[in-house]
Amino acid sequence: MPIPFDFDFKRPDYLKVFDWRLERLNRIRRDPEMLVDLKAYYREDIAQFIIDWGSTSDPRNAERNLPTVIPFLLFKRQEEWIKWVIGCWRNQRAALTDKSREMGVSWLSVALASSMAVLMDRVEIGFGSRKEEYVDKRGDPKSILYKSRQYISLLPVEFRAGFDARKNSPHMRILIPDTGSVISGEAGNNIGRGDRKSIYFLDEAAHILQPEEVEKSLASTTNCPVYISTPNGMNNPFARKRHGGKIEVFTMHWREDPRKDDAWYKRACERIDDPVVIAQELDLDYNASVEGVVIPSAWVQAAVDAHIALCIEPTGIRRLGLDVADEGSDKNGAIGRHGILIELVDLWSGVDSDIYRTVMRAFEICDAEGYHNVRYDADGLGAGVRGDARVENQRRKVRSIKEISFTAHRGSAAVVNPTEEVFERDLNDSVKGRTNEDYFENFKAQSWWALRKRFLKTFRAVRKGMPFHPDEIISISSTIDNYQKLVNELSQAVYTLSKNGKLMIEKTPDGGRSPNLADAAVIAFAPEAVRRSIFV
Repeated sequence: MPIPFDFDFKRPDYLKVFDWRLERLNRIRRDPEMLVDLKAYYREDIAQFIIDWGSTSDPRNAERNLPTVIPFLLFKRQEEWIKWVIGCWRNQRAALTDKSREMGVSWLSVALASSMAVLMDRVEIGFGSRKEEYVDKRGDPKSILYKSRQYISLLPVEFRAGFDARKNSPHMRILIPDTGSVISGEAGNNIGRGDRKSIYFLDEAAHILQPEEVEKSLASTTNCPVYISTPNGMNNPFARKRHGGKIEVFTMHWREDPRKDDAWYKRACERIDDPVVIAQELDLDYNASVEGVVIPSAWVQAAVDAHIALCIEPTGIRRLGLDVADEGSDKNGAIGRHGILIELVDLWSGVDSDIYRTVMRAFEICDAEGYHNVRYDADGLGAGVRGDARVENQRRKVRSIKEISFTAHRGSAAVVNPTEEVFERDLNDSVKGRTNEDYFENFKAQSWWALRKRFLKTFRAVRKGMPFHPDEIISISSTIDNYQKLVNELSQAVYTLSKNGKLMIEKTPDGGRSPNLADAAVIAFAPEAVRRSIFV
């Protein structure tokens, strides 16, 4: 069971946790026979074992008069990660985690591996990194196996499985006597060249010097490689795997850490003082160094809960933007909009589905959330939405159920308001005097650019305190499911110029997957034709 009291990660009371653990440990020592059943339970719930008995260290706590060795209490996202990795391991699947800086994933992987080793018989766990000193260096707390030795040594003796750091931990290896399990390390070109492994953690995988060679070695070493890294651009195997759609992905973003908030982010940005590093290592922007990103990551981050930061109560249109998937690995994406606020992000597979089921799900979302209109991608497979929606609305009309209007969005179509002038001041040059039809290649480009302008105005209002019109910005609620996936996708598209000098949008510049949620957001906020009244 979780700890029986609320724990404040920003103002931690570690003594209360230690007292709670001591009381439980005394009960075990009074009745040691319960250990058999307790260990069997922990083998099925490693996360709970870490919460109950795991410890970590943070030397920065000394400056706050806190203990430097502290209970390893997992916050929600960390607990989910442990269970996710265990699921991938049991199902013999590769796993990839991209993470913000200072999310504690290295310690988390150490705690998972060490807990498996002391609880499970004969598991062989590998760790690899680009330098040997990162894997194992005596006396260096930043090395992975140093952390593992420390973690196991800090467990109650009942859970150490006979481990003695002086006897059972030669260089690059940790041996667990009672279970026969082994944790070993490798570095550089030797990664994956040792014995077969039950599971293998590859730390900072985007920074490996010869990733193709490592990939070949790992393919024959383990059925469950776990790739962990902060982004390092798109030109590496880690990024290609991350966006290729063929491997399970788990994102650990700083906004999901209860210890961090916008004030922490601001301080981190001041320390780093490099916009590319900030975008990559904090905001998980793989395109940070790519030219021509339509919506830079910094603008997207500024829009998270912007309605709260700017004290705006969302009002206005309630609409669902729908990007329709095929029946393969692609996914349907839906964005719910209330005025300037994105308040719903939904994503579901197109496998074993069809357009009719997608349409019916859109109706269900609208009924549940009170949306009056669905805008859908009518290019390609989405063309079939119109007929299915018409049939369902006829049925609803007969049963006196509220009808939902469906409006086609065709990115391939011509721009709306073609003779309206474009005034862009955020490019290197002014385009004053050019019209929409002269500036944009098609409606897709115009729609992405309209969303870009919302994010730019939001960034200026939130980060720079510039004046703004409350109808012209955008906000993304941080309380909704999948919002981080939307945030990650919004900075993927880049813009280029056609042979005729018109602006075009490339949504998958490096061959990644189509950004379905970002597409749905573009559709939900796409500009509309201005209707002017004519008086005679």
